[in-house]
Amino acid sequence: MNREPNSETDFTVALDIGTTKVCAIAGRRNDLGQVEILGYGRVGGDGVQRGVVTNIDKTVKAIREAVERATRQVGHPITTVNVGIAGQHIASRQNHGMITRDDDIAEITQLDCDELVNSMRRLPLKPGEEILHIIPQDYCVDDEWGITEPIGMCGTRLGANFHIITCQNSASKNIMRCVEKAQLQVSDLTLEPIASAASVLTEADKRDGVVLVDIGGGTTDLTIFADGVISHTCVLPFGGDVITSDIRKIFRITKSDAEDLKTRHGNALVSEASPTRFIRIANRRGEEYTEIPEVELAEVIQARMEEILKYVDFQIGASDTRDRLQGGIVLTGGGSLLKNIDKLTEFYTGIPTRAGLPVEHLAQGYDADLGSPIFATSIGLLIGGIERQRRVRATEVALEAAMPMAGHLQAPANDTGLVASPAQRAAGAAAAGALTGEAATGLVVDAPAKTSGTAAGAADGPNTWISRAGSRLLETVKVWFDGEEDPEMI
Repeated sequence: MNREPNSETDFTVALDIGTTKVCAIAGRRNDLGQVEILGYGRVGGDGVQRGVVTNIDKTVKAIREAVERATRQVGHPITTVNVGIAGQHIASRQNHGMITRDDDIAEITQLDCDELVNSMRRLPLKPGEEILHIIPQDYCVDDEWGITEPIGMCGTRLGANFHIITCQNSASKNIMRCVEKAQLQVSDLTLEPIASAASVLTEADKRDGVVLVDIGGGTTDLTIFADGVISHTCVLPFGGDVITSDIRKIFRITKSDAEDLKTRHGNALVSEASPTRFIRIANRRGEEYTEIPEVELAEVIQARMEEILKYVDFQIGASDTRDRLQGGIVLTGGGSLLKNIDKLTEFYTGIPTRAGLPVEHLAQGYDADLGSPIFATSIGLLIGGIERQRRVRATEVALEAAMPMAGHLQAPANDTGLVASPAQRAAGAAAAGALTGEAATGLVVDAPAKTSGTAAGAADGPNTWISRAGSRLLETVKVWFDGEEDPEMI
């Protein structure tokens, strides 16, 4: 399989279906390992409320328009997208798993880790709930905890602590249906707070311990990292829209005027607002003006933001990570653009706070608009999609290289005494290592992509098929290589 990683048609597309906007963004990783943006499209949307699709037709129309704009810039058709999901229905839990291995001398392989992960999929769930992500925290080999990379070790029992994220089946299906009605296929479904973290945070941030707060239009998403791994995720059903609604109701103005007031003149701290400054807004007839004191506007915004921060602070306490957050709080999303929002957050939570921009992994030359926190989720989905595509390709190449060897190693039906030579063992071990790749203890283990209708070309998607094929091949290699050496073949 000969593919040029930077060919014109080799790119990944992310689709962020938000409360106030729908954004499609295409890109690829360049030779320096940075993400090169090829094109993007952004349109307003009102078919989603607090992360949940409420109007299929409006959402489909916005998706089509956003993808069309991105397609015109890329110059090639877009057929597959990586989609984000959020909403009040998102839930998370901690769970512990353990499996017992038959051979305590043989090395732990990716197959063992996969078996452990798959055991988590048998957990009892609430009606209508499904697992979205299974995230390993740390591993245990024969009661020795704190292991981050168990592959290659020896032991009888393999265990792990997992952070498991679930969503409502109906919510994910509605998102999938909207994408499919727009004549697109879903490559993967990712929790939006995890995507935002991929674009804003560095590995050093995650090791130090950090809280990422993504204040979107309809929700506020939290991702808490401690000691380099995700320890807590949460989606709060409040965002910038509730502030706009408060302003509209209190000052009796239109929604568009309220949004303009918030973004252009809003202040999250009353003490920082001017007591003598007034903001003039034309009334509906356009004949007279309404003057709004800047201080009163700040009072409305601060009151609502304090309510949101109250929930944020509660979630930080519930995660039991407050003493491990040397990286502080990082704010992103459209709500982070509010003036003095970082000061209010630091004052309310007592944790150092800063703004986060989604430019950590972008190559030079990107559109200046993409440097806004508004695109944190979109760029994060793109980064995750590119990395996932890279792993799939690495597995495909390893499979192609290992398949002929696996056929050569297959014994005749009645010949059970044949074992691999040391040279064959080494070659097979190399192929097995190539197949396991970096997915061994990766941060996120995703649920198989769900497809139906026009996206049902392959029932479980290419990733799932490759995983099954790789597992069968590795199982065959493992049986032959674990056997005793035949003296006649040495």
